[in-house]
Amino acid sequence: MNQDSRLSRVRVVLVETSHPGNLGAAARAMKVMGLTDLVLVNPRCTIDAEARARASGAADVLEAARIVASLDEALADTVLAAACTSRRRDLPHPAFTPRQAAPEMLALASAEPVALVFGSETFGLSNEQLMKCRWLINIPTNPDYASLNLGAAVQVLAYELRAAAVDAVLPLPEFEPAPHAAQEALLLELEKALVTVGFHDPANPKRLMPRLRRFFAKAGLEKEELAIWRGIVAAMGQHRG
Repeated sequence: MNQDSRLSRVRVVLVETSHPGNLGAAARAMKVMGLTDLVLVNPRCTIDAEARARASGAADVLEAARIVASLDEALADTVLAAACTSRRRDLPHPAFTPRQAAPEMLALASAEPVALVFGSETFGLSNEQLMKCRWLINIPTNPDYASLNLGAAVQVLAYELRAAAVDAVLPLPEFEPAPHAAQEALLLELEKALVTVGFHDPANPKRLMPRLRRFFAKAGLEKEELAIWRGIVAAMGQHRG
């Protein structure tokens, strides 16, 4: 699966992060979904051993992170900044869920960088910082317990972006379907075997065979599966004999 180039233009901006473990967790959440551009605004902690340990195999994303002094600097070249925050009805910004926002963010990222902005673990984003972003993104949570770890929030947004990317569409598994004639032959053999073992009474059939036919229709038999069923039917006859 080729890496979608749009994901490389999605920037994750962490503002005044205070716990080094969250830096590592965010880097790991990004890399597993194909995001690589991490910017730290005035971090309250350093990239230390704990941060690298939490990053696991994503230490390269962590080490490549840019550290800047202001949110304006982090967003200077972006065409869209979306702030991940709790729902704020007092702000005029358009508000979206991650799933709603992801397709439009990817469309814009086809040509220019876009940014996801996350506030500090304790205070979130200030009103001034929120006003520098065009959108708000609200992660739907349990209203009785809406607390979400920073790394987990980054993971949710990164996942939705990757799921919306064209190259994230998983291909359907390839299989060779059983021909219609072979499936009909199997049903005839199965019906005879069920009569032989005493499970099916042709004089009082009820709806056994129509239900079995529906069962196989829903299953969508492959050639190999049909061969297995024919083997089962044959074994039923041998066992009865």
